[in-house]
Amino acid sequence: MKTYLVDSFTNQKFKGNPAAVCIAEKEIDDTTMQSIAAEIGFSETAFIQKISDNIYNIRFFTPKKEIPLCGHATLASSKIIFDTTNLDKISFLNYENVELKITKADGKIVMQFPVYDTQQIQVPKSMLDALGLDEIVDSRFSFKNKIILIEIKDTGALAKLKPDFLALTNSYNGINGVLVTAQSNNSEFDFHYRYFWPWAGTNEDPVTGGVQTFLTKYWAVKLNKNKLRAFQSSLRTGVMTTELLQDKVLIYGEAVTVFVGQFKD
Repeated sequence: MKTYLVDSFTNQKFKGNPAAVCIAEKEIDDTTMQSIAAEIGFSETAFIQKISDNIYNIRFFTPKKEIPLCGHATLASSKIIFDTTNLDKISFLNYENVELKITKADGKIVMQFPVYDTQQIQVPKSMLDALGLDEIVDSRFSFKNKIILIEIKDTGALAKLKPDFLALTNSYNGINGVLVTAQSNNSEFDFHYRYFWPWAGTNEDPVTGGVQTFLTKYWAVKLNKNKLRAFQSSLRTGVMTTELLQDKVLIYGEAVTVFVGQFKD
């Protein structure tokens, strides 16, 4: 099975978010896919299988579990298909049969994802303590993604966060992760964010596209603009442009292939 390692949401190797892309020529059982994802150890490994000329099945596995959507692994998979075929437009179908339409525009890969609403939530003090937060602006919950969103005031404080991940995991049950975000203090970006998810994946996801299913709408409403520039202030860093279109969000990104190999039977 041919396998690629791709750095997503960056145009430089060893930046952005690394994803593995496995090209499945035949059906693979869930246990094997989970074992491969754990072996690779990235926050996500994507398994794609061709259905027709430009339609592919896609499944996403963290080292711990399968998840329905992943932005950076979708971007990585798109990069590989566009680089190895003559296609300029494809669609992925995830295990919930959600269609992810992918195109190319101005040197970027453009992904169309669904939009999900958030609702107010009271974040327990134990979670704030584990994150190292004394004060927050707002807190929301994305029921579809099972992710808590916390807005804080300062991007500098956001970049310096060093969560206690054991305490964080014990502070809340039944979620996939917690996202901390702040409005940008410079004109290059509209908002910054970081995503911690020891419940379902790795401690911190370096650059996260899937959260834009609710994060873009959150900031689009607050800032009264539909096209936004986002910066993920993780150690590896990453950038993306997003655009809210009613019930869809467009995610614009770049990716770099860094390794090609093959899993043996």
